[in-house]
Amino acid sequence: MSGALLVVGDVVTDVVARHDTPLAPGTDTAADIVTLPGGAGANVASWAAHHGCPDVRLLARVGTDAAAGHARVLRESGVRPHFVVDAEAPTGTVICLVDAHAERTFLSDGGAVLRISPSDWSPELLDGVGHLHLSGYLFFAEPSRSLAVTALDAARTAGIPVSVDPASAGFLRQTGVESFLESAAGADVLLPSADESAVLTGLPEPADAAAKLSRLFPLVVVKLGASGALLVRAGGPGGERVPGVTATARDTTGAGDAFTGAFLAARLAGLGDAEAAAAGCRAGAAAVQGVGARPGERRDA
Repeated sequence: MSGALLVVGDVVTDVVARHDTPLAPGTDTAADIVTLPGGAGANVASWAAHHGCPDVRLLARVGTDAAAGHARVLRESGVRPHFVVDAEAPTGTVICLVDAHAERTFLSDGGAVLRISPSDWSPELLDGVGHLHLSGYLFFAEPSRSLAVTALDAARTAGIPVSVDPASAGFLRQTGVESFLESAAGADVLLPSADESAVLTGLPEPADAAAKLSRLFPLVVVKLGASGALLVRAGGPGGERVPGVTATARDTTGAGDAFTGAFLAARLAGLGDAEAAAAGCRAGAAAVQGVGARPGERRDA
């Protein structure tokens, strides 16, 4: 596999609040708070570039309030941003609450993210592209869902493989599993977390969920956090386990995006699926050791 990686997804501003004590309703809780660039799509693109993908592009919609700053950071990380600048809606914002166990909870305001539409798509975006990746957040509202389907269909027509990350177990529950699966139909690779695979199938065991999803997608890669990853291929015998990498977690925000970015970079470089998943596990372990969702972001915080 060769060619550029095109990511279609989200760019947001993350406000990361790390608190060592439980949240105290109705009063104050001490926290360390930083503002950093984020967004699942942008994170995946940045990690892919960090892991050696020489040509990474990102299509996203942002507000005029932060477009220039986000574009600068992405270029510095090796990503070519293709931004649609929205004069009416601000750039999306996510408040990331990170507890003493490094587990994160998100409060999300999509802003301009979900206003991306098929009119923002151009066939020229696929010129020289070897793989298209779609952030699952696009599938949870209109018109972004229609944009995702338009991009997926265009890539399939051009013979370009497509991957999808379901992105959010909570939003999958709210918007409906059938809607997501119908819209993502035709993708070559599905990259859910264990929670997302359970929501998509109703099966709590990742191996069972992956086997069921492999009837719909040729390759299913379930991200298992510290436990590694599970690969199941359509029609293949069982699944293939890839071990995790030991790390001391400080913030799990963006760990799944790090896995996905490294996985896609490795596949585009010609590595096999298991080797690519191992690269993803290493990237995920690196991500959780610092604060923020991007490579190099506040790694010493």
